[in-house]
Amino acid sequence: MCSVEHRAHKCLCARCFDSAESPKATRPMCPMCFMFKFFKKNKRRPENLKEVLQYIKKIEEKIEDISKDLDGTRKMAEISLQKVGVVRFNPFKDMGGDQSFSIALLDSKNNGLVISSLYSREGNRVYTKPVKGGQSEYQLSGEEKEAILRARGS
Repeated sequence: MCSVEHRAHKCLCARCFDSAESPKATRPMCPMCFMFKFFKKNKRRPENLKEVLQYIKKIEEKIEDISKDLDGTRKMAEISLQKVGVVRFNPFKDMGGDQSFSIALLDSKNNGLVISSLYSREGNRVYTKPVKGGQSEYQLSGEEKEAILRARGS
């Protein structure tokens, strides 16, 4: 039986139920216990059922707003940068230090871009190529392909 002040009912919620076979933490709180706990915590009891229903409606509206926000966040996360792969290399035999690089920046669907920087004594050249589904419509160098593979593996 429930140990709280509301009318006795057979309750198996986390607050009321105590058994070795089922830990308290795994059972949800029943609506009666929830309402009692809420109004006890706030030092105020509802005057009538209408007040309780209005409170529940406000909670449902907040849950709906939070759900919409979560959906928007999930959509943004899908198109946000999630995977990065970097390859350093030396494109010319007479240069050292692996100062050139290719970096792949991809989202959850392997869309994004690959940026390559080729360093030489005469200067630095930077190239970028779009990537869709892990592939590019432009020919990729071995280092660019490796950067995409590393990004997909991360």
